[in-house]
Amino acid sequence: MSTSFPTIDQATFHNSFVEEMKGEATFNNSPRQVPGYHYSRVTPTPVHDPKLLAWADELAAFLGLSKPAERGPAVDALAGNLVTGSMKPFAARYGGHQFGSWAGQLGDGRAISLGEVTATDGTPWEIQLKGAGPTPYSRRADGRAVLRSSVREFLCSEAMHYLGVPTTRALSLVQTGDEVVRDMFYNGNPQAEPGAIVARVAPTFVRFGNFQMMAAAGELDNLRALADYVIRRYYPELGEPSGPQVYVRWFEEICGRTAVMLAHWMSVGFVHGVMNTDNMSILGLTIDYGPYGWLEPYDPDWTPNTTDFGSRRYAYGQQPNVGLWNLWQLARALAHLVETPELLRPGLDLYSATYESTRHEMLLRKLGLTNIAPDEDKALFEALNEALAEAETDMTLFFRHLSHLAPALLSGQEQEAAAWDTLLAAAGYATAPAAEARLREWLPRYLQRLRQETAAPEAIRAQMLAANPKYVLRNYLAQQAIEAAEAGDLSVLNRLMEVLKTPFAEQPEHEELAAKRPEWAREKPGCATLSCSS
Repeated sequence: MSTSFPTIDQATFHNSFVEEMKGEATFNNSPRQVPGYHYSRVTPTPVHDPKLLAWADELAAFLGLSKPAERGPAVDALAGNLVTGSMKPFAARYGGHQFGSWAGQLGDGRAISLGEVTATDGTPWEIQLKGAGPTPYSRRADGRAVLRSSVREFLCSEAMHYLGVPTTRALSLVQTGDEVVRDMFYNGNPQAEPGAIVARVAPTFVRFGNFQMMAAAGELDNLRALADYVIRRYYPELGEPSGPQVYVRWFEEICGRTAVMLAHWMSVGFVHGVMNTDNMSILGLTIDYGPYGWLEPYDPDWTPNTTDFGSRRYAYGQQPNVGLWNLWQLARALAHLVETPELLRPGLDLYSATYESTRHEMLLRKLGLTNIAPDEDKALFEALNEALAEAETDMTLFFRHLSHLAPALLSGQEQEAAAWDTLLAAAGYATAPAAEARLREWLPRYLQRLRQETAAPEAIRAQMLAANPKYVLRNYLAQQAIEAAEAGDLSVLNRLMEVLKTPFAEQPEHEELAAKRPEWAREKPGCATLSCSS
């Protein structure tokens, strides 16, 4: 990496949101309602002993930033202890629907944005400190984050990027030297845990809830100003906001991007866990990595979030529908900018169509197929979902092993019955043979369909391996990294991060990181279930 890059304390920050939006400049961090503003100016609360634990080298190089020493002025800036002259820290005001109910004012309760740096390609990227202390939007919380949740956010932000999923990024992980008290499962057992701060990065962290808050409060001038700001800076292809039709086209673009993001989630088996409208990016990026998880036993009703166990609103199979519901809530807010709400309905239809087409295309790639039999393939995909669930199949391992075995069957290198036995032994969690019956019926049907393809087996294998990751951030792997980091050992975290940078590569020396969830992790906190606590 070039040594000519500055460290973050030497970088020049720009502050478009602060300078163009309406802000409160009292620097009063006490929790309260903040009517009439898009944001509040705040100052991060210093921590005792900031120390750099992890750094995203490739992202830093893109941003034009050098890796800092373990301690020093740059790490002070990443911990909120140092605010440089070009930074104008702020916390954004927004609202949102949480678990389907309007929650009123929410806002950046533990996130403080420092401003924007200009990346090496000339684009501005906002840097935000998560866990940097209280803001007016902290409600009854302390504005801090613990090491376990910060490790998970750092790892997952970067892992999703390398999987090709639209996502916010993470630049650094800093331990604060302070302890934070958290009741991990809200069951009356609070404990002191080590604190940490993640510097997360995105073009903007504006979300659906920013617009909902303005509309709910009747602040229509603020609503329009925010919409115009986002369009000018992040949707310049739409032109200057000069009339209602621009807002209609913009909403359609948001719907399309959100649909593509959801299709990516479903393709890799990612479950966000808390798809509240305040956790939905206006750019169609995955945002706010809390109680997330990856499908291990394939179960459309699975959610990693203990808070959601009652309704399973945010379960894996519900995510596409929730995405549509959330967009409908955004449409209700943006309806104030157009002549009639009906003008926004085509955007919702576009979401559904884009999701279905993108999801279908991704499944074709995962199975080594081309779009030569769309009706047949749709039925094939529906049958696969049912078969995977019944067999309690590990989604990641199933598709990865299939990527090797199916092309080998085409070229006569494997016997069919033996190949399917190998696949089910490697990817199955179910112990009863009857649970595998439907999947054993599906596999020959799939192979028959695969034989209609004209590509060579090696080309099919290459297509499948490029669509089916071998390595994903399974919760038990993240938990192992957390426990080691809490004990002062960063080698587990660093190794895991390096492996997750090339999730589609074989990396045989790291084979154990591709293993299915071990039995000891089935019920272990942090491995199977999580809460919103951080």
